[in-house]
Amino acid sequence: MKKYFIKGLWQDHPALRQLLGMCSTLAVTTTVNNAIFMGFGVTFVLISSCFFVSLIRKIVPEEIRIAVFTVIIATFVTIVDIFFKAAFPAMSEALGPYVPLIIVNCIILGRCEAFACKNPIRASFMDSLGMGLGYTWLLVALAAVREILGFGTLLQKTVMPAAYQPLIVMVAPAGAFITLGFFVAIMNKIEKNK
Repeated sequence: MKKYFIKGLWQDHPALRQLLGMCSTLAVTTTVNNAIFMGFGVTFVLISSCFFVSLIRKIVPEEIRIAVFTVIIATFVTIVDIFFKAAFPAMSEALGPYVPLIIVNCIILGRCEAFACKNPIRASFMDSLGMGLGYTWLLVALAAVREILGFGTLLQKTVMPAAYQPLIVMVAPAGAFITLGFFVAIMNKIEKNK
């Protein structure tokens, strides 16, 4: 079971290796707070959806499985969206349309289709937990770099000297692509050196 968990953290990382979930990866990583909340939302939806897909995998007809998976995913995304709006309204507003867009996040549907519908509950749980936490650590790392360089802050606390001139490009879409490109390059270098 440990292997299912670990592969999502590095070896089969959903964003760095499979390049899935790029929309939210690039869009919400301007601050660490946004990244943490989006990571929590995606991880919750991923674990919950994969659990239920694995639970009903033997009774869902092949012809309608994608539609069933989408309804399950949409249910948990709605729960996350309502929870954020009720408990963290400012964060819900900051994340905007990206929480509802978790429904079409390829990481979730991909894990339901590629793993959860073919494996028992325990293995599906470990796989989805690893993929969710892997996705979350990347969001937080990207956001930390972008927030420090783009705003001079980390978790909204100033960390750069007063003379620091923020690199505005880091909070723009180009900064997201540049930072992600560096992370992918670093991962490829590490893997090549192995």
